Amino acid sequence: METLKRQYWKILSIIILIYTVYAGFNGEVPRQPILNETIRNLYFHVTMWFTMIFLLGTSVYHSIQYLRKSDLKSDLISSTYVEVGMVFAILGLITGSVWAKFTWGDWWTNDPKLNSVAIGLLIYLAYSLVRSSMPDEMQKARISSVYNIFAFVIFMVLIWILPRMTDSLHPGNGGNPAFSKMDLDNRMRMVFYPAIIGWTLLGYWIAQIRIRIKNLEQQNEL
Repeated sequence: METLKRQYWKILSIIILIYTVYAGFNGEVPRQPILNETIRNLYFHVTMWFTMIFLLGTSVYHSIQYLRKSDLKSDLISSTYVEVGMVFAILGLITGSVWAKFTWGDWWTNDPKLNSVAIGLLIYLAYSLVRSSMPDEMQKARISSVYNIFAFVIFMVLIWILPRMTDSLHPGNGGNPAFSKMDLDNRMRMVFYPAIIGWTLLGYWIAQIRIRIKNLEQQNEL
């Protein structure tokens, strides 16, 4: 019973994701020009980005904790959340590319939002390269923690602020309206908001597994 209490959020994640997938493919959605059935991708593409932001935000918190306490455990946790966050970023990019193909006619367009995302991913790729290039654990943790904080701020500027200052095809940017009451009706909200929770819980679950694996690997090296 005690184990069940500790693991309830994992069970909740599974239930929500089953509901998300089923309702996402079978539930009623608004019939909008151009979007048509592709509006279902809202449950998968947009929620991937929300999950990514939560995971990267958590990694920043642990980077700050490392800089405060110089505890390598915080650095390990922070780097793991970046890794899992990037997995969801790539999933968000793939689902977005599929959506673009059906609505914009191409897998990738010269759009400020898409280009900003690509730059952001390169910034985090550089984060991984910085970590792998430093043999000294304390130096690696210190430099990558500072880098991670600035990378997160820059990434948020790239994907939230800059696209809104230019013309963009992407909903919610450059004067192009985001999903609103005209298309995101109550039926979709009943799936969309739980989907954010479900995917986010899955992201944290994966991160915890990765953290345990890394701890075991470190113990075996001793």
